Amino acid sequence: MAEHDDCTLKLHAESAGDLNLKVAVVGMGKMGLLHASILNAIPEAELAALCDKSFLIRKFLKKLFKEIAVVNSVDKLSRFDLDAVYITTPIALHYPIAKTIYTENIAPNLFIEKTLASNFKESKELCELAQNSGGVNMVGYMRRFAVTFQKAKNLLEEKAIGEITSFKAYAYSSDFYGIEKGSKHGTSNIGVLRDLGCHAVDLALWFLEELKVERAKVEPIVSRNVEDSAKVKFTASNGVVGELDVSRCVGKYRMPAVGFLIKGSEGTISVNDDELEMSLNSGKSCRWFRHDLHDTVEFWLGAPEYFREDNHFVKSVLHNGSAEPDFQKSAKVDRLIDEIKVKAG
Repeated sequence: MAEHDDCTLKLHAESAGDLNLKVAVVGMGKMGLLHASILNAIPEAELAALCDKSFLIRKFLKKLFKEIAVVNSVDKLSRFDLDAVYITTPIALHYPIAKTIYTENIAPNLFIEKTLASNFKESKELCELAQNSGGVNMVGYMRRFAVTFQKAKNLLEEKAIGEITSFKAYAYSSDFYGIEKGSKHGTSNIGVLRDLGCHAVDLALWFLEELKVERAKVEPIVSRNVEDSAKVKFTASNGVVGELDVSRCVGKYRMPAVGFLIKGSEGTISVNDDELEMSLNSGKSCRWFRHDLHDTVEFWLGAPEYFREDNHFVKSVLHNGSAEPDFQKSAKVDRLIDEIKVKAG
C-alpha cells in the first residue's frame, strides 16, 4: 500500500474580486517553516502544499498544518494546480528542483532562497528556464527589505553623499568561533561566501550595479575543504573601489551581521542591520535606528524583512509585476562568488 503522504487539501476559497495565489513550499527546515508560516498569514496567498523527503518532518508537518497537503516528492506537486513554489532546501538542491518545476510545468512562478544555485553555470540555466516560463521569479536576499539598507539605498540614489568613491563591507558570524580546527562540530558543506557573504555581495550589487573581483583570499579556518573566511577587493566600472571581509569565526556576534561603510564625495554612510548614520563633509550628521524607520509589518516572524519579501513576491505575481531581486540579478552574485574562488586560487 502506498504511503499516505497527503493531508486534506484546504479548499481554495475565492470571494468576488479577491485574488488568491496557490503556493507550495519545498524543503521544510528552518527557512521552509518560516516562509510557510508567513505565507499562511498573507490574505492573498493560499498555502496549498508542503514537500519534504523526511518522513519525520512530514509527520510533524501534518500535525502543525492540519489543512494543508504534505507530500514527499516534488513531482507530486503537479496535482495541486499551483501558481507558485518556494524552494527552501539546501543550496545544492536548488538547481535540480527548480529545473523539475519548470520542465514539468508544476508552477510558472518561483521563489528560491539564497543563493540562486551552487554556481554561476547552474544560475544561467535557471535564468533561461525562468524566462521561458514567463512567470515571476525571485531570490530570497532578505536584507534588501531591511529598513536600514532600504534607507541607505534611497540616500545613495538621492546622492546625499555625492558620488560614491569607495566602500568597505563585512559579513560576520560567530557560528564557528572557538571551534578547534578539524572538529566535527565545525564542518559545513556550504562555504561562508554562499552562506553569509552572499548577502553583502548582493547589497553591494544593489548599491553599485556592477562589480569586478580584483583580488581575493579565501581560508578554511575550521573546515578543511570549505572556506570559513574571505577577503576581497572589488572595482566598479565608474572607478569605485571596494573591500569585503567575510568570516564565520568572529566572536561576540549573537546573530549574523552585515554592514557597509560607503564613502562619497560629500560624506559617508555607515549602515548595518540595526542602524544607519550619515556624516556629511559640511559637519551635519544624521542617525537612524530601526524603530525610527517604521520597522513594522502585519505579521512578524524571524525578522520584519521576511514578511516584506514574501508580501512583495505574492503581490508581484498577482499583479503581473516583476520581483526584486530576480534570477538575472541574483545570478550576478553567483558569478562574483565563482570569480572570488578563482582569484583566490
